[in-house]
Amino acid sequence: MTLRRTFKTVVLALSIAVGLVAHTKTSHAQTLETLTVAGGCFWCVEADFEKVDGVKEAVSGFAGGSTANPTYKQVTGGNTGHYEAVQITFDPAQVDVETLLSLFFRSIDPTDAGGQFCDRGDSYRTAIFATPSQTNAANQAKAYAQAQLGQTVVTPVLKSGPFYPADTYHQNFYKEGGIILTRFGPKSKAKAYKAYRDACGRDARVKALWGSDAPFVGG
Repeated sequence: MTLRRTFKTVVLALSIAVGLVAHTKTSHAQTLETLTVAGGCFWCVEADFEKVDGVKEAVSGFAGGSTANPTYKQVTGGNTGHYEAVQITFDPAQVDVETLLSLFFRSIDPTDAGGQFCDRGDSYRTAIFATPSQTNAANQAKAYAQAQLGQTVVTPVLKSGPFYPADTYHQNFYKEGGIILTRFGPKSKAKAYKAYRDACGRDARVKALWGSDAPFVGG
């Protein structure tokens, strides 16, 4: 074999290898799915689900309302119909939607129709925004949670719709180091988040409701 033919063969083999890697990455990326849920404060839901193996990203935002691209102020003002929500991107080869739904119910108080923990009002209500392929699993998870608690679960399973990410300030709040001014003085976002979560009583209520089945207590 001549040097020229050898070079061409090597180049061809490398091209095929690169193509296979690119195809594998593309195919893997195409398998990712999303689940959108509302569980009160979106900082807390984001923080909880980013700990789950197979979850690639959790984004804080808004769902279920009638106003396009709402601001945080508009949503918390109660005029848009949106919930504070989190869109969870996950690899179904690593974690299935049934597991995520089970974790979701056991990380909230699904018996509370007026908000969650210290956060009251429509924007802090719980909900699952299910795609057609997720609706059956969501209803089954709700029924199982209700049977396990022996109480009425008020978390609705709603039709999925537009999801609007919140502004950068609210993303990854639970682990950001940026300094903000709180009523207790300057704190990093991460420390302010922990102080808020403790004061709001989220973990205490979830623990009281779900006991050892609460997956994120102490997060």
